[in-house]
Amino acid sequence: MLHSLKKYHKKEGKRRGRGTASGKGGHTVGRGTKGHKSRSGFQQPRPGFEGGQMPLSRRLPKLKGFSRAYFKNKKPVRIVSLAKVAGYFKENAVIDANALFKAGFVRKSQNRLKILSDGKITKKLNFKQLEVSQTARKQIEAVKGTVK
Repeated sequence: MLHSLKKYHKKEGKRRGRGTASGKGGHTVGRGTKGHKSRSGFQQPRPGFEGGQMPLSRRLPKLKGFSRAYFKNKKPVRIVSLAKVAGYFKENAVIDANALFKAGFVRKSQNRLKILSDGKITKKLNFKQLEVSQTARKQIEAVKGTVK
């Protein structure tokens, strides 16, 4: 019974950097010769640190004055396809931001929605409190739909 058991060998990993027998060479043990990285207790310096030289973030001039970025829209417009909306909703459906959210067209966090035309529609649909492009508006009104 005991003679049929396999021998258990647990392979220990090599002890790196502990003398010449470690397989790494001893002495400098793969750290190079001199410098900060070769010493014990080495830590990477903070991001942007350039060894005492004036960092780039402080060398560049700071731009002051008028900026257009302040006046730009904070939330981008979420575009919704008219053909996809028409394919999902039934005839005479009232479509607003809440209905588009429930249908899965938009996420709740987006508050600017715009309906764009990208195909033909045949259903009468009623859009409420949504931005609609001119071509989409023409198509909706051509099938007797409304945009409020």
